[in-house]
Amino acid sequence: MTLEEIIAELHRLANPEKIAFKAQKFGVHSHNALGIYHKDLKELARKIPKDDNLAIQLFDSGIYEARLLCSKIFPLKKLTEPLMEKWVKTFENWEVCDSFCMGLFAKSSFAIPKAIEWTEREPEFEKRAGYVIIAAYCMADKKADNEVFEQFFPLIQREATDGRIYVKKAVNWALRSIGKRNSDLNKKAIEWAQRIQLIDHKAARWIASDALRELTKPDVRLSDYPRTIYRKPPL
Repeated sequence: MTLEEIIAELHRLANPEKIAFKAQKFGVHSHNALGIYHKDLKELARKIPKDDNLAIQLFDSGIYEARLLCSKIFPLKKLTEPLMEKWVKTFENWEVCDSFCMGLFAKSSFAIPKAIEWTEREPEFEKRAGYVIIAAYCMADKKADNEVFEQFFPLIQREATDGRIYVKKAVNWALRSIGKRNSDLNKKAIEWAQRIQLIDHKAARWIASDALRELTKPDVRLSDYPRTIYRKPPL
């Protein structure tokens, strides 16, 4: 599909009523949006070959849904740090932030350094991007040692007092994701959540209590990564 054909298909799928619904129901406020659900964009993305030039053209079109498509068709091997910096500064809601961070950034070689850097940013969705990468990296790298994830605990504690909804939810998500990677990280995540719970701040208490509610369940489902260590072979 050419750029023109993709743009034409986006306009064909457009439904202005969905713009208001997504804003009201899911808190997705966006500029220059057409009103297309994410599931429909994923289906369209399957028809488009991975192409960095085409993906960049879609992003630069300024159409909100075209930017979401960019995150789905951009080839991972062509990702650069300047592109990541260009894109992260445009994130205007959790949907586009998470689409890039989960589908692309967390799978790249830049994942850890950018996550660490962005968690210190002040803009809400740039900071969220750092924590979403951490959360997604728990599944993106199935072979990483525990030390890789342990370095994130101080970053989680540091920003636990940021009460902005899309930051605190991402901080909580990162903590829960690390705690569900394996049994040892589960214990450490619980310990850190208990520390965070002692911070005299509403956001910190919510982040900690919500994480502890999930991580201390007797039937909490752990991923057992890396499985060469945490999953015993059948007898």
